[in-house]
Amino acid sequence: MAKFVYKMQNILNIKMKLENQAKIAYGQANAKLLEEQGKLQKILVRKAGYEKQAKKLVSGTICVADIKENKRAIDTMKSIMRQQMLEVQLAERNLEAARARLNEVMTERKTHEKLKEHAFDEFKQELEYEESKVVDELVSYTYHTREDN
Repeated sequence: MAKFVYKMQNILNIKMKLENQAKIAYGQANAKLLEEQGKLQKILVRKAGYEKQAKKLVSGTICVADIKENKRAIDTMKSIMRQQMLEVQLAERNLEAARARLNEVMTERKTHEKLKEHAFDEFKQELEYEESKVVDELVSYTYHTREDN
């Protein structure tokens, strides 16, 4: 029996490897985004702690130096928070780019798999045709040998 050999199997294999690489890149981008969001969350908690401390400093015995130091700490945390928000936005853009690349590579792989399926269907049809031809020849041969007898 004939064996099916897909002519572009090496291209399909490359597409599968590219898809796996794109999946890994997407996973890494997603992990980076989660890491940056975690950092932002910690900064927000720290800033809230400074703000809570500021309320305590104002309500009790007032020490101007401590209040000024606390204000500077809050301003610094705001600056760090803005910078971290930019990092989160960058990570989100990278994640979206990785998602788009993954979708593109998956589409290419699926296209090549469809081409392989079509080639296999054609192979099966050719095989059926050849088998039918052999059966027809056999029937024709036996029919003619019976008539000759």
